[in-house]
Amino acid sequence: MGIHYDYKSTRGDKAMKKEAKRKARIEQRRARRSSNPKDTEHDTMHDINKPITLEDLTNPDKN
Repeated sequence: MGIHYDYKSTRGDKAMKKEAKRKARIEQRRARRSSNPKDTEHDTMHDINKPITLEDLTNPDKN
């Protein structure tokens, strides 16, 4: 038996550790995805009834 003597006795423990590690990675991905700041950067839109001018496109200080 030698090297493989404890394989079956520790198989369940190893499987549980692997599953916990996988779930932790999934939770980290979800947390990272939900706190993504680039989605909330620009919530306001340009007024659709007003034509877009060159001043609107080039002036960074105008909101």
